[in-house]
Amino acid sequence: MQRDQRRLAAIVSADVAGYSRLMEADESGTLAALKRHREELIDPKVRRYGGRVVGTAGDSLLIEFASVVDAVQCAAEVQQGMAERNTGLPAERHMRLRIGINLGDVIVDGADIHGDGVNVAARLEKLAEPGGVCVSGVVHDQVAGKVPYGFVAMGEQSFKNIARPVRVLRLEAAPVSRTPVAESTRPPDKPSIAVLPFTNMSGDPEQEYFSDGITEDIITELSRFKSLHVIARNSSFGYKGQSPKVQDVGRELGARYVVEGSVRKAGNRVRVTAQLVEAETGNHVWAERYDRGLDDIFAVQDEVVRAIVGQLPARLDQAAFERTRRAPSENLTAYDLILRARWNIWRTVEDRGKILEDLKRAIALEPNLAEAHGLIAGYYAYGVFALGLSPEDAVPKARYHVERALALGELDPIIHFNAATAYILSGDHDRARIHAERAVEMNPNSLLSTAAMSLVLGYTGEGRAAIELWNELQRRDPAGPDDNRWESMFDTHYNLGEFERAIEAVRHLSAPPPHMHGEAAAAYAQLGRMDEARAEAARCRSGYPEGFDFGAMFRAHAGMCKHPEDTQRWLEGYRKAGFDV
Repeated sequence: MQRDQRRLAAIVSADVAGYSRLMEADESGTLAALKRHREELIDPKVRRYGGRVVGTAGDSLLIEFASVVDAVQCAAEVQQGMAERNTGLPAERHMRLRIGINLGDVIVDGADIHGDGVNVAARLEKLAEPGGVCVSGVVHDQVAGKVPYGFVAMGEQSFKNIARPVRVLRLEAAPVSRTPVAESTRPPDKPSIAVLPFTNMSGDPEQEYFSDGITEDIITELSRFKSLHVIARNSSFGYKGQSPKVQDVGRELGARYVVEGSVRKAGNRVRVTAQLVEAETGNHVWAERYDRGLDDIFAVQDEVVRAIVGQLPARLDQAAFERTRRAPSENLTAYDLILRARWNIWRTVEDRGKILEDLKRAIALEPNLAEAHGLIAGYYAYGVFALGLSPEDAVPKARYHVERALALGELDPIIHFNAATAYILSGDHDRARIHAERAVEMNPNSLLSTAAMSLVLGYTGEGRAAIELWNELQRRDPAGPDDNRWESMFDTHYNLGEFERAIEAVRHLSAPPPHMHGEAAAAYAQLGRMDEARAEAARCRSGYPEGFDFGAMFRAHAGMCKHPEDTQRWLEGYRKAGFDV
């Protein structure tokens, strides 16, 4: 018995979308157009990439390639050429191809080929949109990084008469540019994140809408963060009903991080779990569980989404910051430099002196990065206290950079956060309020937006409202990093004359910056606890160089208050603690 001749081949199956409609409208014109496309575009491309037309039937083509890379490149260029040839024609006369590509074992029968490899290519063709190309997972894995095109996952698909599901991806027709972009316009390397459909664990198909709704809302709300690149819903939902490896998701969607979760409903309770995973390594960055009653299912959905979305950007920052700390300094991108500065500027770390250096390096790489200017503004404004910068020198610089940031990034809520904090730190209450309100309006789910609003309220005489917002931050992010939240809580309680509660707040700081010891000294002095006040004042003085002007620093701090009585309360406390203000 003669053994079948077999070989591995890349198979391309193509047909004309809406061919019957085109033939009915103009039979001879359609045949002539298809012939021209074959002679002038399709056949030359096939020959160029070493392909062989195996069969034709009406509007269909079956093509074999020895190289899967050549097959994908040929298909992409044919589709681009067809789009160009349709330009200027009425829509009803456009001729658009659907193309499927598979890599598989085929049986050779003279000039023909047969087998499951061919059948899968034909099924992929039917799945493709007009003008589109669908490839099997094995094709994608072979060509990834070797062709200048992106791919969008469509999940596993079951085809008639094909025993196993096939992983399918859609080829993005526009090639990825290999030409370097001008330094002044290239965007920073923003972290990309894919939110996979949350799994309905309830055993009740009727609850599918709830788990899908959670996922869609997380995607929508994360998209408000201009510092993130969020993979579109259609791409993420291609994995619905599957259990893909996060490494595969990251590779196929170009995502650095993946969010996974589940929803389990039992009686009048619902449990939602969410976790953030680094795609390349599979390491878990963050995980949380939410148990809620279902008195109002839509209110529960909003609450859970807000909690998850509020925490994710900070966790992404923390994970990426740890990555940049391990990276060689010469390999850092503008985004990495901004990330390090963003993380350091509002946190009690030792190397604050490197913040300005990192931000200047970022601007050298990307001159028009709004956030870099916004962070420089915050550096100068906060540096009056944290670094002992001269107010006369630092405040004008802060104002210059915040105005530059707003000119470059007026539509980014994080820029308005930067503006609000820089303005309040420099005593411009009205502008600070405007930008804090704008930050909340543009992204109410952002912890930074909430922090900006509470900071401003605390210094403009609305301390109770400020504390409500600080408490909301604690509820939404109870395990948040040791940032400036407790500094602001201290100041708000002090402004309200609640000195004991102010001291409780400062105790939450694991490593208070020197100026906070001075503020604590003022609070202890107001309570008449002079031994503790003197001890805190000594700690404050030890953190600054000899001859430092504490009077200028603390007068600038008192000037953050809108109302004169609040300003005087600070000056009185500093004087009692032994500072010359």
